[in-house]
Amino acid sequence: MPETVFRVDQTKSMRDQEVPGHNRWHPDIPAASSVRPGDVFRIECKDWTDGQVRNDDSANDVRDMVLDHNHMLSGPIEIEGAEPGDLLVVDYLDLGPAHGGAPAVGPEAGQGWGYTGIFAKSNGGGFLTDHFPDAGKAIWDFQGKYATSRHLPGVRIASNVHAGLAGCAPSAELLAEWNRREQALIDTDPQRVPPLALPPLPDNALLGTLGGGDVERVAREAARTVPPREHGGNVDIKNLSIGSRVLYPVYVPGAKFSIGDLHFAQGDGEISFCGAVEMGGYVDVRVDLIKDGVRKYKTTMPIFQPGRHEPRYDDFVSFIGISVDEAGSQHYMNATIAYRRACLQAIDYLTQFGWTGEQAYLILCAAPVEGRVSGIVDIPNACCSLYLPTGIFDVDIRPGHDGPARVDRGQCATAS
Repeated sequence: MPETVFRVDQTKSMRDQEVPGHNRWHPDIPAASSVRPGDVFRIECKDWTDGQVRNDDSANDVRDMVLDHNHMLSGPIEIEGAEPGDLLVVDYLDLGPAHGGAPAVGPEAGQGWGYTGIFAKSNGGGFLTDHFPDAGKAIWDFQGKYATSRHLPGVRIASNVHAGLAGCAPSAELLAEWNRREQALIDTDPQRVPPLALPPLPDNALLGTLGGGDVERVAREAARTVPPREHGGNVDIKNLSIGSRVLYPVYVPGAKFSIGDLHFAQGDGEISFCGAVEMGGYVDVRVDLIKDGVRKYKTTMPIFQPGRHEPRYDDFVSFIGISVDEAGSQHYMNATIAYRRACLQAIDYLTQFGWTGEQAYLILCAAPVEGRVSGIVDIPNACCSLYLPTGIFDVDIRPGHDGPARVDRGQCATAS
């Protein structure tokens, strides 16, 4: 087993670990450990909410979640010799639930179970929040490489385990640019619910082992972890599973690599904000450096090489959407609206088989659906498609002369 360079006790909050992680991005957060190019090592991770979600049949925990506390990241890890302008090469050798997927030994996500959530519109929202404004939740039980949920009967999904969030610390200059441009967006509609972006917020900031007089300043400046940015961050790419290689731009000496937000499975888009099968667990990686790699490859973003560890489904029912919104208004080449319409088409379709809209939404979040930009050239309509694997269901969902076979599927966990 590789040496563990960042340890997590799954029964404790990240704040109470022997060496705490962090939930903000800032170049001044100290490294928690140090490795060399060529090293193979293990990083243990809490689930992204730090244990705020419970294995029960109520979504009150999702409704009342303290979002400022998230995401919990393990690190930063210093890579000796890394300098700004290098590319940090990270090979993902293995990933898995806490305790390697052993039977449930505690209430912490990853120890035999995970969860998918729909956030309330008033507390985070999500891609389809105008259609599903209330909190919902599904608990998934892990059986090897598969998962089932008592809240989504008739569905069994294969794992495409991956890390949703990873990257190197930004430089002070890059951090300032993030904050400038995101605040400018917020200023266009400062009262919007949910907000257009999340500015720095000292409340509930966790800054690793940083102490002394710098804590207050760093908490005021540090960026939230919700969106992906130039350094990678919360990209939520389901294909970056075991065997993947990612090349991250380095912005500060030592790179200061951090990782978290582990997923047992996910569909393209993670369309519910808490839209994967979330878990705590471990990541085994090998690191290397390409010196001056940013200039050599003219890249300002990470470069991804997906691995071959992914679920194999060969039969799909596919849905398309175009850039005409639900009110019938025409938009010009808007792929976001087009993908939203494809998702809504798929949800409406699944309700004909007995799942509620909320259950269907959670299925699209967690199952390995494939989302594609199918047409981005034919004005005025972008065309996006969603491929739903038929093999995850206990009934044949393909269209036929007899119509859909409706079965009572109950309901997902909801808030009181």
